[in-house]
Amino acid sequence: MYARNLYVLAGSLGFFAVVSFVLAFTGVMQESGAPSQASLWRTIGILLVIGALIASLLGVLQQMFEQAERRDVERRQAERERRRRG
Repeated sequence: MYARNLYVLAGSLGFFAVVSFVLAFTGVMQESGAPSQASLWRTIGILLVIGALIASLLGVLQQMFEQAERRDVERRQAERERRRRG
């Protein structure tokens, strides 16, 4: 259940990282009133990509542990059923 939330977080961070990179590499910086430090936008983009990768890794690990726990519960229930019958 939590893995899905982490995937959504990773997707959001990835989207904002792409936006940051687009802002850093386009001519939008030449407009008046726009933030003009392209290196700052690149740094923010890199940090957001790293955050997205960490969130997706945690989501994968969470999903793996949930699956292992679910299979363990199913195995225990099947074992109890076998004991009752046999």
